[in-house]
Amino acid sequence: MMKRIAYFNAVMEEQSITEASRRFDLQPSSISRQIASLEEELGVRLLNRNTRKVSPTEAGLRFYSYSRQILSDLDEAKRAISDLQQEPQGTLTISSTVGFGETVVLPLVPAFMSEYPKLKIKVELTERVVDLIEEGVDVAIRSGTLADSSLIARHLLPNNFIICASPTYLKQAGTPETPQDLTEHRAIKYGYAGWANWFQISDKIERLTLSDTLETNSVNGQKQLILNHGGLALIPHWAVRRELATGELVQVLPDLTFSPHGQQTSTYAIYLKRELISPKIKVFMDYITKSIRTAS
Repeated sequence: MMKRIAYFNAVMEEQSITEASRRFDLQPSSISRQIASLEEELGVRLLNRNTRKVSPTEAGLRFYSYSRQILSDLDEAKRAISDLQQEPQGTLTISSTVGFGETVVLPLVPAFMSEYPKLKIKVELTERVVDLIEEGVDVAIRSGTLADSSLIARHLLPNNFIICASPTYLKQAGTPETPQDLTEHRAIKYGYAGWANWFQISDKIERLTLSDTLETNSVNGQKQLILNHGGLALIPHWAVRRELATGELVQVLPDLTFSPHGQQTSTYAIYLKRELISPKIKVFMDYITKSIRTAS
C-alpha cells in the first residue's frame, strides 16, 4: 500500500500522472492502475481524471493531508532504525559555562571518547548564551530556566550553592555563626551578570549585606581564592565537592540555604527539539547524565 500512496502523493504534487510517472521511471498507465487499486481499497474516488488533467476530489484532498505525514513518518522510522545500527561519529560540539565545563564536563571527555572512538569532540567554554542553530552547537550546558520552546532541556543536577572557606582563613578570621556575621568577612563574589548577590532562602528571601572587596567572573577563580585563604565564597557544591571531601575547604552555616538568586537554580543540558535525536547527542546525554548521577 505504501508504494501506491507514494504514487498518489506524486500525482498530487505534480498535478499530472505523466509527470509523476517520470519521477518513478514508470509508464503513466502503471501509475493509473496503482492509484485505481488504492481507490478500490479505500472505497472512494481520490482523483478526477480527464484527457488533459487530474484534480483531487474532496476525499483525495483529505487523504493527501494524511498521506504526506504517513510517508514522512515512515522515512523518520527508517532513519531511526538505521541510526541504531550506526556507531556515533562526526563532530560533537558542546558549549558549557566555564566553571561547570572545567570542573565536570572536561574530566568526563577522555573516557567518553574511549567508548566512542569515531567521535570528534569540540568543547567551547563561555558564559554567554549561544545560538545552537547559528553556531552549530549540538549540546549547550547552562544554568537557569528554559525559555525557548524549540529546545529540550535535560536536568543534570541542582547547583546547591553553599558558603565555604579554607580552615586557615576561618582560623584567622573566625567562623560565622549567623548570616549577620558574614558582614565581618571578606566575601569573594562571582561577578558575572546577576550572580554577585547573596540571598538567604528560608520562609522569606533575604538579601545579605556583604563586603565589596573581592570579585571574580570565574567559579574556578572563586575556588582558587578560597583555597588560598582569600575569604568566603558562595559557590556551587559541584565546584568544591572534592575539596570538601579532602578537608581543604569547610562549609560555613551548613544548616542554612543560600543562593545568588532569590531561588534555587539547576544546571541543564540543552539541545534542539527534533523528531529524532542524533546518535552522537543521545549517547553524550546518556553518558553525562549517568556519570553525574554516579558521582553524586
